[in-house]
Amino acid sequence: MRSLGARLALLLMTAIVLVVISSSFVASLVMRGPRPDMTIERMAHQLSILATFAEKDRTTAASAGLVVTPGPAEGQRDEELSRFLMEALLRRSGMREAVIVRQSTGEMIASLKLSDGSWLIMPMPDHGPPPGGWKILVGWLGLIIIGSVLVSIFAASKIMKPLRLLEEAAAAINPDGTLPHIAESGPGEIRATAQALNGLSARVKAATESRMRLVAAAGHDLRTPMTRMRLRAEFIQDDEERRKWFADLEELDRIADSAIGLVREEISKDSLEQVRLDKIVGDIVTELKAIDMNVTSGELEQATISAGPLAVTRALRNLLINAATHGQSATVTVTHLGNRAVVRIVDTGPGIPEDRLNQVFEPFFRIDIARQRSFPGAGLGMAIAREIVTRFGGEITVRNRQPRGLEQVVSFKSAGAKVAS
Repeated sequence: MRSLGARLALLLMTAIVLVVISSSFVASLVMRGPRPDMTIERMAHQLSILATFAEKDRTTAASAGLVVTPGPAEGQRDEELSRFLMEALLRRSGMREAVIVRQSTGEMIASLKLSDGSWLIMPMPDHGPPPGGWKILVGWLGLIIIGSVLVSIFAASKIMKPLRLLEEAAAAINPDGTLPHIAESGPGEIRATAQALNGLSARVKAATESRMRLVAAAGHDLRTPMTRMRLRAEFIQDDEERRKWFADLEELDRIADSAIGLVREEISKDSLEQVRLDKIVGDIVTELKAIDMNVTSGELEQATISAGPLAVTRALRNLLINAATHGQSATVTVTHLGNRAVVRIVDTGPGIPEDRLNQVFEPFFRIDIARQRSFPGAGLGMAIAREIVTRFGGEITVRNRQPRGLEQVVSFKSAGAKVAS
């Protein structure tokens, strides 16, 4: 019962049912009729007159419809009503024996003993609810409860519609943080919610595009001063100093290229194709081995995904280079897990401190800048890889292994179809 809609429906249903039960309880009190001690006096008066009439003229009493039997009527005796009747008779006509029974049909019968030992039998009016009244009441309550459930669910769904709109909008967020356009129709609250979401999406898109333009422009504009610095460095007489200048300029060049590459991946709209993930991984391993990187491949199950082949190749290459460079050696496998194709890259390096694992995909992230300065790269490889994997509906996670090493896991939804070798 964690859903807000379900809780709201339950609250509405409970309120309706409690009101109906309360009103039904009051109605049941009204349906009981008057108390027995309020009606028994009149009944005792009538029985007393009829008993006197039957004792004086039995024949006329019989012709008038009075029933006189040797014994009292059979049935379950009602002790309380019998006591009330005898007390009322005592007050009116002296002591008389009387008994009230309830027969199997539910009818109440009063029996009054006459002076000759016979019994006058007289049906009693029943002032209680009609026969089967409680069954009718229970059925009515059941109908009300069913109706209240349907009404509550309908009302809760209407109340929750703006919240469901928010939920659907959050689930439809694009990798660039924007939302697809939401129709601005329906009740006022829903229109206002849709307008707010569309406005938010437009502002996010504008901010993202502005940031990308800034990064791209900065990376591009760095080229000119870097070229001038490279020309000036050519005239430095000290060979060691000139080598340091060129090394720093190469690092700046890599940073500019990586920044432009990250922007390019964010705005890329590669068309989707069915590509063999195992073949891509195999080709990358062969390519990196050729440049003396310590990379090996394990099990490479045939796996087909729907993605841009060049972008996926770039992402997996970045991850493998990162593992081989910072993790000493890397082993990669391609397997299936349910309906997903999984690429697992493990290395034998020192890993990443647990408190910094959540920063690994941040741009320019380095564990120890002083220690890592000797490694090439600008620290954007992981950020670019995540951008590509997310764009094609994939997931990427990084976790430490025991006793040492790092494991990078990339998974894509399998396309189902398999491309022929």
